[in-house]
Amino acid sequence: MRAVVQRCAEASVTIGTGEAARVTGAVERGLLVYLGVGQDDTENDASYLADKIAHLRIFMDADEKMNLSLLELGYGVLVVSQFTLYADARKGRRPSYSGAAGNEKAEALYEYFCTCLGRLGVHAETGKFREMMDVRYTNEGPVTILLDSGKAF
Repeated sequence: MRAVVQRCAEASVTIGTGEAARVTGAVERGLLVYLGVGQDDTENDASYLADKIAHLRIFMDADEKMNLSLLELGYGVLVVSQFTLYADARKGRRPSYSGAAGNEKAEALYEYFCTCLGRLGVHAETGKFREMMDVRYTNEGPVTILLDSGKAF
């Protein structure tokens, strides 16, 4: 399972266009997490990444050092599914997504990841699985961290 974690001042996801557009998830301060699920991923990968993200010390303390976590500050997370994190562009010009999990498995593990965050005490907002989404955010810092559960075990 892969995650792109971005510290943000605000983030939101909108689906639809024109008058049909609606915000499906938003956080004022916290993290924007793009989450990709791989073919071999399990609930262990999801719980590992949820725990890692909840405890990641990337927010400033009083001394302006990145020393505080979401949990310590009570911030939320906007989680957006993104199968393109499994893009393989080594050959040719069109990326292959064969490493990404199928829709059913990916959605189940995406939802499980969000459940794990909730169990840890982190409020998680979401995009809409398998929908085209407009993601708006202000990356704070900027701070962007790449996590891969496959490199953890």
